Amino acid sequence: MTSRDYDDVPGTYVLDSRSYRKGYHLNMFCMSLNKAECREEFARDERAYLEKFPMTEEQRQAVLDRDYIGLLQLGANVYYTFKIVSHDRQPPQVMYGKMSMPPMSFEEFQEMMINGGRPIEGNRSKGES
Repeated sequence: MTSRDYDDVPGTYVLDSRSYRKGYHLNMFCMSLNKAECREEFARDERAYLEKFPMTEEQRQAVLDRDYIGLLQLGANVYYTFKIVSHDRQPPQVMYGKMSMPPMSFEEFQEMMINGGRPIEGNRSKGES
């Protein structure tokens, strides 16, 4: 596997040529939530709706668990993943907090941002440390 300059940045899950193919069906599920009838069907029975897409069981479980970091690691595009947060009628800070290391509640994430955001130490390329 070819190394990329962003591979050593902690918490970086870039949708690139290496991850796009494995996340294709997961991303198609997320994009299906653009349609009201699909959102309604998903709300009625999440597991049954997910079975319509040829995703891995690990991908389906990450959706059910709202494991946003796991979704990115399994090939999801962060923009498409946000469709799930919107479906759940949650503010984006809920997803951002869960994607933080360590994971944070909505309130903790909001407080961190009010106080100036995440420190750069430990959050940049290891080659720049």
